[in-house]
Formats: sequence, structure tokens, C-alpha cells
Amino acid sequence: MGSGNFKIPGFLFAGISAGIKKNGKKDLALIYSEVPAQVAGIFTTNAVKAAPVRIGMERIKKGVGQAVIINSGNANACTGSQGLKDARKISSLVARGLGINEKLIFPASTGIIGVPLPLQKFEDGVPELIRSLARDGWMNTVEAIMTTDAFPKIAAANCRVKGKSVKLCGMVKGAGMIRPNMATMLSFLVTDANIKASLLQKMLQKAAEVSYNSITVDGDTSTNDTVLLFANGVAGHPRLTHMDRDGEVFQSMLNKVCGNLAKSVVKDGEGATKFVEILVSGAKNREDAKKAAYAIGHSPLVKTAFFGEDANWGRILCALGYSGARIHPDRVDVLFNQYPIVKNGMGVGGKLEEKAGKVLKEKTFRISVNLHQGRASFLLFTTDLSFEYVKINASYRS
Repeated sequence: MGSGNFKIPGFLFAGISAGIKKNGKKDLALIYSEVPAQVAGIFTTNAVKAAPVRIGMERIKKGVGQAVIINSGNANACTGSQGLKDARKISSLVARGLGINEKLIFPASTGIIGVPLPLQKFEDGVPELIRSLARDGWMNTVEAIMTTDAFPKIAAANCRVKGKSVKLCGMVKGAGMIRPNMATMLSFLVTDANIKASLLQKMLQKAAEVSYNSITVDGDTSTNDTVLLFANGVAGHPRLTHMDRDGEVFQSMLNKVCGNLAKSVVKDGEGATKFVEILVSGAKNREDAKKAAYAIGHSPLVKTAFFGEDANWGRILCALGYSGARIHPDRVDVLFNQYPIVKNGMGVGGKLEEKAGKVLKEKTFRISVNLHQGRASFLLFTTDLSFEYVKINASYRS
């Protein structure tokens, strides 16, 4: 996936090293739309919100934006009124350099919590960042937003809207502190489609429900989660203002791109050795299915069993029991891929259990749980929990 696939009409990208990260890697990024764009956003549900999130939540209300300034290596979270002042100062540096209104700029940060931003590095770096804006600068931006990510996470797709070809490109960063309602996750999506902000917001929320809000690595929800979607209208079709057939086509493309980005976050789960799908079906309602899936996906005992390739199905039933979902223990069935391991709340034993156990040796597998309570289901993507996860997070600050 070279950067050529990620050129998108009306957008410029940049990413440089401004010295925010100790290791000298790229750490300051800019996404710029040459014309004001309609913008939608979703932010962390954590009550402890980083300064850039608070500013973004305020600015998104107008539904218009033109640039995102992103830094990695410092989250600008738990930094008090100084953090807010710093995030605004950075916005105004970018606004001045681009010659646009500061309110059209969205700041985003990721990295260590509780450390003030090194403002001087931004003052020195922003002019160079603006000078390096380019149509093919996509991969520089992607690189500059990464922290513990092992690989860049990107996706792109095309569709036709009102007879015009429309492109959507997306990037995401995140590997740990990943949970639904987003994560220590930043995701930026850009399209040349022309879609009214209010409709765009609905579309993004719908897409997030089946992507970013259907993943967990470790059950932690971060302070900085931000997903922004810019639609600059350069494709030139009449503006979409309500959901119609063309809207459905775009929605389907957005779901797919966000889904691919979300799955890549799980595949890069810190220290992860397994990619696990957890499908809960037969629930009374979707909420119950979700509760059950997350209880299994968050359980350290279940996750360590996945890592140890131990078919300890008792831990799955235990997690179901405290999930808060309505269950009847004697009705629960559990399958590892296509092999039953629990039938009517009891282990199947013998050869079948042996076959199910072998599934855990695979890198990717599905745990299917049927509650036999109703017709609702929920699909969750998660990982195992390895020694490596502990090592990465035990020494993150040092």
C-alpha cells in the first residue's frame, strides 16, 4: 500500500520529527484540507479527558474544520489549565501558518500522560511541518502519529456517489489501552465526498458501533481517544443531506474502512499472539450480547488461557455469569471455531474437547457462545494477554 493509493483530492499531509519523542522518530503531523470541510467526530467517554479532546469536542459543534495537528510522545492529558492553553497556542501557530481561522483546527495528542507539552518544540516544528505539506505525504503523517504501534494501520476505498467517484482514506494508531467507546486510539478519515456535517456525524457513529466500539485489547479506555472524519466536497456531487441510496453506499464503504482499521488495532494489540473473534448469539437483546462478549473479552483469566493455549472453558462460563447479561447456565453452548466444547452448560469431554483445544494453537480463531435466550448477537474482536504485554506496559514511561 504505497502512499500513491492515499492521495485524495483537496487534502495535503505532513509528518516530521520535532524532537517530542526521545528516540528521534517522527512525532508531529498535519492533515490539511485546501477548502473548509464538513467534519464529524467521536471522542473518549473517559471522564478524564485530555486538553485536545476538550477543545475538539467544543469545535466539532460547528461541523466545519480544515486541519488536524497531531503529536505523539506526549498526551497533554492531566495537565490542567496549562494543557488547554498549550493546545490552543499550537492551534493558533498552525492557523497563522496556514492563514485560516483557528476554530477550524483540531488538535490531537497521544503518548505519556501528565507531562506538560514541550511548547518550544512545537514553535520550532510547525513552520517546517507546514512547509512539508504534500499530496503524497500520507505515510509521513501515519508514521508521526504512532507510539507503541508495531506497524502503520491504513485503509482506503472508493465508491460512486451521485454519479461521481468518491474516495475515502483512513489511518489509526493504537495498540494498548484499547477498549470500546474507543481507546488510546486516534483515527483520522478523509474523503472528497460532499456530505452535510449532521449526516456525516450519524454515519460515523454508525460505523464506530461496528468497528472501533467492537474491539478490546486490555479493557482500558484512554483519555485521548479521537476519531475525526473530514468531507471536503471536492468530488463535486450535490451535497448529501439525508440518508438515501447513495448515502447507504457511502455508509457501507465507511463501515468497511473503519472495520479494517479497528481489526488492525487488535492485530497489533501490545504483546498479542492471538487474534480472537468472540461471537455471542441467542441473547435477549443486543445490550446483553455486548455485555457477555465484553466480559469474556476483558477477562484476564480467559485471555491468559488463550495465550497458554489452554481450553479452560470454565473461565468463559464464569465470565458470562458475572457479565450482567441474562443467562440460563443450563442452556449455554460454547464452540471453539466449529467444535463444541460446552453443550447445555456442561463440558462435552473426550475427543470433541481435544479437537476444540487444538483450535487455540491457531493464530486466529472464533469463540461462539449461544445463550439460547433470544435472537440478538454481538461480534467482538480481541486478543490474548501475554508476558510481552506486561513487559511493554511495565516500562512504558522509561
